[in-house]
Amino acid sequence: MSDPSERRRSDGRAGRPPVSRPPRRTGREDVRSFRPEEPDDDSEYRIEGRNALNEALRAGRTVEKVFVAEGLEKSALTPLIAKCRAAGAVVVSCDRRRLDAMSDTGAHQGVVAFVSPCEYVSVGDIVDAAEASGRPALIVVCDHIEDPRNLGAILRSAEVAGAHGVVIPRRRGASVTGTVVKASAGAALHLPIARTANVNAAIRELKERGVWVLGAEGGQGDLVYDADLRLPTAFVLGSEGGGLARLTAESCDRLVRIPMLGRVNSLNVSAAAAVLLFEAVRQRTATERS
Repeated sequence: MSDPSERRRSDGRAGRPPVSRPPRRTGREDVRSFRPEEPDDDSEYRIEGRNALNEALRAGRTVEKVFVAEGLEKSALTPLIAKCRAAGAVVVSCDRRRLDAMSDTGAHQGVVAFVSPCEYVSVGDIVDAAEASGRPALIVVCDHIEDPRNLGAILRSAEVAGAHGVVIPRRRGASVTGTVVKASAGAALHLPIARTANVNAAIRELKERGVWVLGAEGGQGDLVYDADLRLPTAFVLGSEGGGLARLTAESCDRLVRIPMLGRVNSLNVSAAAAVLLFEAVRQRTATERS
């Protein structure tokens, strides 16, 4: 019996089928089709914009490679590029259209960089840091926030409010990516973030560590202004579409709401996070000043 790998060629001679090879790259391909591979193992990720890159350097994050639009090397970017090179990053000048193709946000400001991944911590690490700070814990738990821009905005408010950390789910929710870093104005690079396989298990751990867990629900619960937020507190925020899952709401110590006085009966989840966090800041600041 003949080798099954053999095929009859058109000239009657037996031979193997031609091997398909990718076309040779000439360097003249349309740069708009360029998109670097995103590693599956989160070995690094892409950030965009000057502020995000600067915050990555400030946070001590390893910057692997920086792509800069041609013509910007000797501009206001010069000090930032010098910092990148001093930190060991490879700086590459490229066509702006190439940056456009690499960009997810469309607002790269002439800079796209690849940095080391987010170094997630544990829920216990966040509580330990709160106890070591001498301030009552202030934590945000995200119950399946799916929009990376919402997650970024939540991280930004949490960092500015002095929160000790944010907890996010491992699945069915946004993780920390370049889009999140951009939306957080770099706050994601400074704030401890825990990733948990089970949000309800994380809530139980917080309660066991003495943290008062408050679930934010639009039309249910007590006014947040009536809650004592001077205690160690964690706010649990539900998903954009469905709010808190039933079991998650039942796991909380108490449900709180923000008063809605207009015709629209809900806030964007990131806006709600800011209101809740800064009500805690207001109460604690008032106590410190009295």
